[in-house]
Amino acid sequence: MPEGGKGRRGAAARQPLSRERVIRAAMAVADEKGSAALTMRAIAEPLGVEAMSLYHHVAGREDVLDGMVDAVFGEIDLPPRDMDWKGALRHRTLSARAVLRRHAWAVGLMDSRTRPGPATLRHHDAVIGALRAGGFSVAMTAHAFSLIDSYLYGFVIQEVSLPFSGPAELDEVAGAILREMPADAYPHLAELATEHALKPGYDYADEFTFGLTLILDALRPDGEAGH
Repeated sequence: MPEGGKGRRGAAARQPLSRERVIRAAMAVADEKGSAALTMRAIAEPLGVEAMSLYHHVAGREDVLDGMVDAVFGEIDLPPRDMDWKGALRHRTLSARAVLRRHAWAVGLMDSRTRPGPATLRHHDAVIGALRAGGFSVAMTAHAFSLIDSYLYGFVIQEVSLPFSGPAELDEVAGAILREMPADAYPHLAELATEHALKPGYDYADEFTFGLTLILDALRPDGEAGH
């Protein structure tokens, strides 16, 4: 029985190559190493083929990036049709955050493609449709969509850049910072850390839902403006 990298490479090579497999392999490389590491050779290696073989299925790196972005949009839940606009947009945006945390490289690419794929178009059409069905005018739909996604993308960029990934690591990092700070030099920072961030049960992810709720509650369909 084959062992090690050569065995895995041989098994991969025996599977028929397809555009979908190329895109998924590229996403795996980007998930592990970031989009800057994406070369045709890096994508080909886990597939067990030579880089030139990829060109039978994709036109080049830009085509791969188009496919990767479309695949990411395809992983995001569409706004459910059986909810009101606020519930539907909350569901979709929470799903989008979860997907973008898995594929942190995607945030900078989501709206950069000039050839959006079917999943991207379906996603945008569904979000617009949920807002329009909720009573938003075309102009207010554009405002709401932009506001929600600006918050979503900005939060994810900040979140994936933090030096901790959960409450346990936050306690360790914040505790170390507090111990190294001069006593009483930064009282407000120390207060926020000890009275909020280091409290039992605190999870930085809760900050996202707080902000999202604030935004959704502030948005109003045109007929409800000023209410």
